[in-house]
Amino acid sequence: MYLRSSLGLALPLAASQPISFLTYLYLSSTTFFTLGLGDVTSLPGLGRFLVVCEAALGYVFLALMISYVPVLYQAFSRRELRISLLDARAGSPPKAVELLRRNRAGKGTEELRLLLHDWEVWCADILESHLSSPILAYYRSQHEQQSWVEALTVILDTCALLLTSMEGAPVEAARFTFAAARHAVVDLAQVLGASPMSGVNRLGASDLIQVRERLAVAGIHLRESTVSEQKLVELREAYEPFVIGLARRIQVSLPPWLPPADALDDWQTSAWDEQFPAIHHILSMVMHIE
Repeated sequence: MYLRSSLGLALPLAASQPISFLTYLYLSSTTFFTLGLGDVTSLPGLGRFLVVCEAALGYVFLALMISYVPVLYQAFSRRELRISLLDARAGSPPKAVELLRRNRAGKGTEELRLLLHDWEVWCADILESHLSSPILAYYRSQHEQQSWVEALTVILDTCALLLTSMEGAPVEAARFTFAAARHAVVDLAQVLGASPMSGVNRLGASDLIQVRERLAVAGIHLRESTVSEQKLVELREAYEPFVIGLARRIQVSLPPWLPPADALDDWQTSAWDEQFPAIHHILSMVMHIE
C-alpha cells in the first residue's frame, strides 16, 4: 500500500501500515545502520536519493568509530605508562616527598632534571589528549591507588618544593614543568566543569616540619625561612583549588604529602604476603636502602 505522509518532507513511502513520524524514524535508523530490512522503503525520487546518502553516512560513521576507539586507547595507554612508573619512584599513592627522596635529589640534580622534563612532556600530552577527548578524564587507572589527578598533583607538589625550598634544585626544569602541569589542571578543570575549591590545607605547619625531617635524612635540605614558606603557600594556592575540584569531580583522592608509616608500594604487595611474612618484610626494606 502506497501512502503519503504529511510529516517531514512528505516524501512517499511504501509500507504495509499507516505512516507516522515513527515510521520515518524507523526507516532512517535501518538505513543509517545499513540493515536493509525492506519492510519500509522509499518510492522513486528524492526519497531514494536521501536513503542512499544516509546509507553512505552510516558507513562513514562506522569507519570513524573503528578508527576513534584505538586513538582513545593509545592516549589512555600513554597516560597510564608514565603513571605506573610513579609506583616505584614515588610510592603508592605517589607523594612528592618520596619522589625527591627515592630519586636521591640531594646527591645530584641531573637525573631529577631529566625526570622533570619527562613529566613536562607528559603534562602537555595530558592537556592535548584530554582537551580533545574529555571522556578520557573519566577512564580509571588499573590500580586502585593511581590516577592522573594524583600524578599531576604530585608533580605540582614536587615543583613547588623545588622552586621555593630546596637548595641547589634544578630551578629552570622545575619552573617549566610547573607551568605545564598547572596549565593542564586549570584547563581540564574548566572543560570538565570542576569548580576550584579552596579552604583545604593539605600541608600544615607540623606536616612541613616532618617533610623537612624526612628529606634531611635522605640528604635533601630545605630552606627554613618565612620567605620560603610564604612562597610555598602562594604556589600551592595557584593549583591546589583546581586539583581538589578535579578530584571531587571524577571521585578520586588526592595524594598526601607524607607517606604513612611502613606503607608498601603496589609492586611490593600481593595475596601471598600474608602467607610469607618474611618476603613482606624484605620488600618493605628495598626502597629504604640508601
